[in-house]
Amino acid sequence: MILRWIPFFACLSLSVLTEALKLQKYLEWNILDFQFPTDNDRVKNIVTGRYRPENALPVGIEIWNDKLFVTVPRWKAGIPSTLNFVPLFSTIKNPPLIPYPNLEANELGNCENGLSTVYRIHVDDCDRLWVLDTGTFGIGNTTQNPCPYALNIFDLQTNTRIHRYQFRTEDTNSRTFIANIAVEVGPTCDDAFAYFSDELGYGLIAYSLKEDTSWRFEHSFFFPDPLKGDFNIDNLNFQWYDEGIFGMSLTPVLENGFRVLHFSPLASNREFSVSTEILRNSSKTEDSYHDFYYSEERGPDTHTTSRLMTREGVQFFNLIDQNAIGCWNYRKPYNTNNIAIVDRNDQELIFPADVKVDRNNYLWVMSDRMPKFLLSTLDYTESNFRVFFAPVETLIKGSVCEIQRPIENNQQAIGLNNIPVPNCKFNRLFCNRQSEYLSLFNEEVFSAG
Repeated sequence: MILRWIPFFACLSLSVLTEALKLQKYLEWNILDFQFPTDNDRVKNIVTGRYRPENALPVGIEIWNDKLFVTVPRWKAGIPSTLNFVPLFSTIKNPPLIPYPNLEANELGNCENGLSTVYRIHVDDCDRLWVLDTGTFGIGNTTQNPCPYALNIFDLQTNTRIHRYQFRTEDTNSRTFIANIAVEVGPTCDDAFAYFSDELGYGLIAYSLKEDTSWRFEHSFFFPDPLKGDFNIDNLNFQWYDEGIFGMSLTPVLENGFRVLHFSPLASNREFSVSTEILRNSSKTEDSYHDFYYSEERGPDTHTTSRLMTREGVQFFNLIDQNAIGCWNYRKPYNTNNIAIVDRNDQELIFPADVKVDRNNYLWVMSDRMPKFLLSTLDYTESNFRVFFAPVETLIKGSVCEIQRPIENNQQAIGLNNIPVPNCKFNRLFCNRQSEYLSLFNEEVFSAG
């Protein structure tokens, strides 16, 4: 990332498109802590400088059964583990991060068996965790590449790595920086494809698990908009003007058997798309210009770095300028009339870095104050990193993103019957918090009318 900044103190005039119920805070840290095998190991790592908690910033999240995964890139020294998890049933709201699958597997510079730096990750329907190791240390002009880009796939049932694929030389270039991954699985678990956005190298890499090979697309839609490179976040003004294709999401399977990949450059307010029928075809890399499409702009102050689409076709995305989460129902035209904000919080949602939806149809959000971490200094006596959750149906109820269904009674009309029940086998605490959430929701809805 190119980071240029000056202090910014003016009040931002930011519009909220739709009022919505708030995301509920689930976890919260002032500063990250990591779990070590023993207290002596912790002390040893602190003394040697291999553990510097003030240098750790959480960036990506994912949810699987009783685990909430958290990635911590090695932008600075002292990060013991880049891929971690915390138990969802934790009785404390600031649990230490547990290296996944273990501390040894997170060794910096161990190209074959370790992980150097991981950003965003994906859990598929086959209980596999897809992890892209960038092989890097540092950020911007300080970046070093001790290892090549490599895809790692873990079996979550056994907590073991079952596959590693090293990107081809032709897949990357001297500017390559990849942080995002999108995955689709076909009729069988072997019939899977992954897509990677090269933010600074301006490319899109497709990978076939069955063929165990990859290929690269290039397109002008991957480039940043030269007029959209100025950012104002957390009282900071800075420029990320060369940030290209970044966040991606996949629609449900369409009638033709393929999906549509939606994406945006970071320095842009516009949405683009392409069918996975094109992306799966390696022969189309040199002849696909007219197979990519563009939509209307989302409006001002709508930079986004992370997005996903639910099984029913509701796209959620972070709005980093607005400390907000937006939504769009893909059954409707992509324009400002069909985009809503499901939540916004100018104190606790500063830089909502990642968004995910779990198998119970709950939206999860990680906020981490990334610009302040990179450009200034965080105050570790206050809360800096947070994880939020809420039922998808509750968040989009009454908005343009709502999924229309036949209404049988008043209770169903306000969405209570459609909220899925979480898997309490793994997470009793989560179920308790869910019950509290629904109680508050009941009080708000029925007291209002």
